[in-house]
Amino acid sequence: MIRENYDVIVIGGGAIGLATANHLGKRNAKTLVLEQFTFVNQLGSSAGVSRQFRIPYPDEYMVQMALDSQPYWDELEKETGKQLLDKVGTLWFGDPTVQSTEGNIAEAEEALKALGVPYTSLTSKEIEDKYHFKNLPVKYSGLFQEDGASINFKATIEAYLELCEKQETVHLEENSPVLKINQLGDLFEIITPKGAYITKKLVLIPGPYINSVINLLNFHIDATYWNMSSAYFKKTDPDIQYPTWFVFQNPEGESGNQFYGFPEVDWDHPGYIRVAPDFVMKPIQEPNDRSLIPNSQELGYTSDWVKQYMTGLNAEPEYTSTCLIALSNIPNKELLIDFAPSYVPNHENIVLYATGWAAKFTPFLGKIMSDLALDGYTDFDITPFQLGHKFFRAL
Repeated sequence: MIRENYDVIVIGGGAIGLATANHLGKRNAKTLVLEQFTFVNQLGSSAGVSRQFRIPYPDEYMVQMALDSQPYWDELEKETGKQLLDKVGTLWFGDPTVQSTEGNIAEAEEALKALGVPYTSLTSKEIEDKYHFKNLPVKYSGLFQEDGASINFKATIEAYLELCEKQETVHLEENSPVLKINQLGDLFEIITPKGAYITKKLVLIPGPYINSVINLLNFHIDATYWNMSSAYFKKTDPDIQYPTWFVFQNPEGESGNQFYGFPEVDWDHPGYIRVAPDFVMKPIQEPNDRSLIPNSQELGYTSDWVKQYMTGLNAEPEYTSTCLIALSNIPNKELLIDFAPSYVPNHENIVLYATGWAAKFTPFLGKIMSDLALDGYTDFDITPFQLGHKFFRAL
């Protein structure tokens, strides 16, 4: 078997994997990207067409990461000549006491203040008057931050794929699941159905399939897997436009009660508004258990919420989609960015990103991951995203 040598092999060809490869190519590192499916597939966390870019977070370090990501989005748009972010602002509203997977409104306000990020505080009536919601409880409040945007995520992935194809030192292989990782002294041998490859450095970004890769290195990350649903609702009032938004509410009974939404855009079902539940009623055990069919109960709750609280929309969805995501089971660790545990041979040459919602950071994460791979460090403080290796589980 012929074995080709690389400086870096990136395992996972989704948005962040391709962004990383592009940055590696800019530094003339001979790079191979291995994607187990086809590029721009719908089977992982890069599925779907749109994502939200936002600045509000309950933690200052997350706000800072969003701020640091902005110039990398600007650079990508300039480099590709494509508008990838539709700037419509971010609206957070709801019960100010609620804690959610997105955080808490009051804590987000404090974080924005601390970093000097401008925003507007809103009452429930102001939210109704300005942003087309209705029947909101009087106790609801919110904030609007003008830098929020809807990301043309499919176009972002396609843009990175095109950039990687133009890089002389980047090679792309799809339909290439990793079957085995062998340690050869201070090198790695990667075995796939298409061949064997040798590399000095490994970057692991296979999205929710992270454990299928790191198990080959004899460690494991505890995660919960969500097969997330979303739906598109037809506009009955063509003049109504929504920002990107998220509503914070306490659960009702056994169901979740938090939702988020997007504006109408010309690149994702024009004439429709996408609204999605930010909860999953039945998490799946393994990524391969995912379905492309949304959970009907989750969509039912979403339709009911649209009917009760939103204006200008038909309350029955006409299009649906799903997206698979892995969420860390470690408290307060949404994104995991780290080197492999010290008990893994050659661990200092294995970098991984796993879990959480990170589409908004895609260009910046590509820079971070490439720097970690080539230099062993990054100028951005990744301390909040490191596990502390006691949280890795050896197999």
